[in-house]
Amino acid sequence: MLRIAFWRTLTALTITVIAWPTANAQNNGSPITSPRIYVFDGGVLASETARYRLTDADVQEVSLSVASFLIVHPRGVLMWDAGAVADHERTGPVGTEQRLLRRDGQERFVKLGQTLVSQLAAAGYQPADVTYLALSHYHWDHTADANLFARAHWLVSKPEHDAMFSADPPGGTRPETYSALKNSRSTIITTDEYDVFGDGTVIIKQAHGHTEGHTVLYVKLANTGGVVLSGDLYHYPAERTLGRLPTFEVSEADTKAARAEVERFLERTGATLWIQHDLAAHRKLKLAPEYYD
Repeated sequence: MLRIAFWRTLTALTITVIAWPTANAQNNGSPITSPRIYVFDGGVLASETARYRLTDADVQEVSLSVASFLIVHPRGVLMWDAGAVADHERTGPVGTEQRLLRRDGQERFVKLGQTLVSQLAAAGYQPADVTYLALSHYHWDHTADANLFARAHWLVSKPEHDAMFSADPPGGTRPETYSALKNSRSTIITTDEYDVFGDGTVIIKQAHGHTEGHTVLYVKLANTGGVVLSGDLYHYPAERTLGRLPTFEVSEADTKAARAEVERFLERTGATLWIQHDLAAHRKLKLAPEYYD
């Protein structure tokens, strides 16, 4: 009888273990066998083309998109960038124009999109499901909801980390939006490339110049092909075609070198560049719960 009871108990425990959800499964039970990108729409940022040494005639849309991305991999989940307006500080519904102040006192205006949490939920995820957080850089329109992911493993370049938590953070930041990351488990990236999941499909690439430690993200998708998420390496396609630089780079020389290196990488791999702030292109992308794989 004791032996029978033992095997019944062991069988029950085995069934329980098998029934637990794994990190490789979306909340709806669909297995993740290769990387996916979910695109989140963080609203529309008012802009001035002169800040990018362009004219309105050079661009298709003057306003800029605010995009963030969830990369789902069989070995974990990466959040890339975190929007311009934190969910908890929204002043109205979708379409509301919200005014924000950067650390240097400059004001910016964003027309609100859906909340980040609601877009995560549409894809089947919650902030607690995110394994890794990576921000292309520290500017306010990429860090708004970073504190939601303070329990994730933060992947950050050393110069970017040092600037964010210096005694005098850069004027283009809003330090309150990422303050919780100070106590996060983190990996300080000092190499030119960082392979997030160890299989070459999701790679953070150093692309300094826009900020001290600016980065871009390469994702190798089985069906879509390779994609490079630009951060702010470019804001408008015209910067790329006309060779223009924003007026507010930390180092114009480093940005030129980073752009040249990324262009070589694109040619070598056949990857496609997604300019995150390109509103015209962003409007054509599939948004969560649809995805690219």
